[in-house]
Amino acid sequence: MQNFPLVSVICLSYNHEAYVVEALNSVINQTYPNIELLIADDCSADNSIGVIQDWLQHHPEVHFSTNEKNLGNTKTFNQLAKIAKGEFIVDLAADDVLVPNCIEKQVTTFQNSKYKNLGIVYGNIIEIDENGNFLNNYYNEEDRPESGDIYKMVIGRTTKICSVSSMIKKSVLEKLGYYDEDLAYEDLDLWIRASRDFEFEYVPEILAKKRIVSDSLSSHFLIENNARAKKLNESTLKILIKAYHLNRTKDEQKGLLGRIRFEMYKFIKAKHFKLLFKLFLLEIKVRLKCI
Repeated sequence: MQNFPLVSVICLSYNHEAYVVEALNSVINQTYPNIELLIADDCSADNSIGVIQDWLQHHPEVHFSTNEKNLGNTKTFNQLAKIAKGEFIVDLAADDVLVPNCIEKQVTTFQNSKYKNLGIVYGNIIEIDENGNFLNNYYNEEDRPESGDIYKMVIGRTTKICSVSSMIKKSVLEKLGYYDEDLAYEDLDLWIRASRDFEFEYVPEILAKKRIVSDSLSSHFLIENNARAKKLNESTLKILIKAYHLNRTKDEQKGLLGRIRFEMYKFIKAKHFKLLFKLFLLEIKVRLKCI
C-alpha cells in the first residue's frame, strides 16, 4: 500500500486577480492525491477576493481567509501554517504555478532520500512573463544547486534557491519558529536558519513556474528613496547579522563576506547610506572573525 502523507499548500494572494485561478487550479490538478489547500488574501486592492470566491463555489472544501488590513507575507503565511494539518508544506504565491507532478516528485524525494536529517526539498523552475510566456530556466548549466549540508552555499550566494519549488516539513517550520514576522521578506532568512540544522535535497527537474511581473518583490530592492525598498534592505541587514551569529567556522565567515558585498550594491543603488554604514560595520566584524 502506497504512503501518501498529507501535503498542505498555502496560497497567498495580494492583487493577483489575473493569475490566482491558474495558481489554484495547478494545486487541485496535481497528480498527488492527498493535498490540503489553504488560501489567504492579504487585503487586496483589486478583485482578487471576488475571483477566489467564485472559484470556491466549485471547491467549497478549501479553506479561505481574508485580512482586514495588509499584514504582509510573513504574518499571513504563519497564520495558515499554524493551522495546516499536513506533514509537508508548500508556500505558493498566487501568481505562480505548480507543474502537475510537482508535489508527487517532492514527496517521493523525501521518502527515498539518503539524507537522514532532510528538512527541505527544492527543484528547478522556469520563469514566465505576465502572459505565461517562457523567459528562462532558473538554474542553468553553470549553476550547481547542492544537496545535503548547503549552509555555506546559502550564506555565500554561490547558488540561489527558489522558494516556489520548495517543500518543507512542518516539523522543521515549528522548530524554526515559522517565518520571522519582523522581516519584510522571508525566503533568505528561512534558508539560512533551516540549512544550519537540516539537510536539503535538490531535484534536478522543473517543478514550478515563477511569474516575473513589473512589480515583483525583487524589483523593489533597488528603488531610490522608496519606503518599501528601505524595509526590504533593513530586513536584509537583520538576516546577515543573524548569519554572522550562526556561523561556526572561518570558512563560513568568508562565505558571508561574499554575500555582504553583493548586498552592498543594492544598498548603494537604493541610496540607503545609513544602512550601508551598518553593513560596512558588520563586514569589519566578519573580517575579524576570518583572521
